[in-house]
Amino acid sequence: MKRDLLGRRLVVTGAARGIGEKVARVAAARGARVTLIGLEPDRLRDLADDLGPTASWREADVRDGTALRSAIDDAAEVMRGIDLVVANAGVVAYGTVRQTDEASFERVLDINLNGVFRTLKYATPHLERSRGHVLVMASALSFMPLAAMSSYGASKAATELLALTYRQEVAHLGVTVGLVHPSWIDTDLVRGAEADLPSFQALRRRLPYPGNVTTSSDRAAAAVVNGLARRRSRVYVPRAVVVANWAKAALNSPLAWPWARRFAARAVPSLEREVAALGRQDQITPGADAPAAENRSS
Repeated sequence: MKRDLLGRRLVVTGAARGIGEKVARVAAARGARVTLIGLEPDRLRDLADDLGPTASWREADVRDGTALRSAIDDAAEVMRGIDLVVANAGVVAYGTVRQTDEASFERVLDINLNGVFRTLKYATPHLERSRGHVLVMASALSFMPLAAMSSYGASKAATELLALTYRQEVAHLGVTVGLVHPSWIDTDLVRGAEADLPSFQALRRRLPYPGNVTTSSDRAAAAVVNGLARRRSRVYVPRAVVVANWAKAALNSPLAWPWARRFAARAVPSLEREVAALGRQDQITPGADAPAAENRSS
């Protein structure tokens, strides 16, 4: 394996599982020193042990600015700086706008959007000193609305604009900023949605490519780490997601509306019934007791 990140100092949020865990493993194998930030201390400790003496971990919730700032500052102290950040922590919730309760909607926005804001804010002084690079986890749903994914889609569209604005603001400091746009990745998030909502898998099959395929978390992590090494401004997983970015005006135009309306008319009633029967809107991470502070993505 290439050692193109040798000595580089990386912070990953949402590092306990999913893409965050895989990114940490690949980056460490390529020579990076890694600090893992997340909510599952046992998993973080085990992962840091697996990665070896150059890895460390801190428990912090991206919703808690004080705890997150302390974790990032501790990471900089332990590693003697921060060169790279992957702002990865994210969750999903189920339900249409009329069905979703306010607390569930706000929780998704607080983690997926405000959590990225807090990560960027508190990492900036360290990135300025190293003239570093940050990758922000957005989504293919930054470009394309999908029924019953309103909170997730809103958070990821807003995260894209936040990252693009931040890119302008820190360019004169020598800091570079990229966005990652995964489609469906084989993580607990996607598997959990399929287990909770039987219609979800059928909905995905009806989407046009690449919305109807699932990418392995290993492949997604490799793409993210390549993006770090090359300081990319955009990373698409799979690469065909770039078409959705180029075509987003057309996808949301009156020309595409008849198809979108028919698609949603088939999907929404069954999804609403299944969410109502489930009795909750927050996703539960398999094997955990609390709602998922999962890593991305779709």
